Amino acid sequence: MEKSEYEITRFKGMMMGLVPILIMAFILFASSGSLNWTMAWLLIGIHLLGTIFISLKINHGLINERAQEKEGIKEWDVKLVRVMNIIGLIALLVAGLDIRFGWTGSFPLPVEIVAMMVVIVGYVFLAWAAISNEYFSRIVRIQEERGHIVIMNGPYRYVRHPGYLGLILCALAQPLMLGSLWALIPATFTAIVLLVRTNLEDKTLQGELEGYKNYTSQVRYRILSWVW
Repeated sequence: MEKSEYEITRFKGMMMGLVPILIMAFILFASSGSLNWTMAWLLIGIHLLGTIFISLKINHGLINERAQEKEGIKEWDVKLVRVMNIIGLIALLVAGLDIRFGWTGSFPLPVEIVAMMVVIVGYVFLAWAAISNEYFSRIVRIQEERGHIVIMNGPYRYVRHPGYLGLILCALAQPLMLGSLWALIPATFTAIVLLVRTNLEDKTLQGELEGYKNYTSQVRYRILSWVW
């Protein structure tokens, strides 16, 4: 592939990642009624930097894989992703309204800072998983045309679904970073959907991806070592 085409593909991948961030920013600031919200700006900055870093570092072929809807996608996963996205947007909306109307009230700054650190850790796990796994698809499917194999390097040496671990950490920590206890309610549902998705994806991989069952005997835990 020529360098110019390579760069264009990277740029497209980055633009795809920026769209959800713009939607996030709009919901947060529109619902809160103010741009003077430091933690919201920091959260957007974390997502922005994380998206740029992942877009520059992931496997080139994975960008095209994530951009196009291909054969073999699991319909149950399409539905779960839609539900997860909707709940995620609701969590942002609730956080913004909470700030506007003061439902939670005064919130300790140290808690917001610790939550911000958890969000960063979550993004680190997500980025590590995406960079390590050239089959890190947006929707669950066996990528036969790309020679799909079991990935056992990077964080996959420790847990089978490190990307989901990162997403769960981000989902649960974001409301606290934004100072909203009420937003934790939809965020908890997001985490539950992610756990359900993890379980279903793991069963799919065990049934359809050669070598995955053997991998599960070597790496026992799906999300968190010694827990699940």
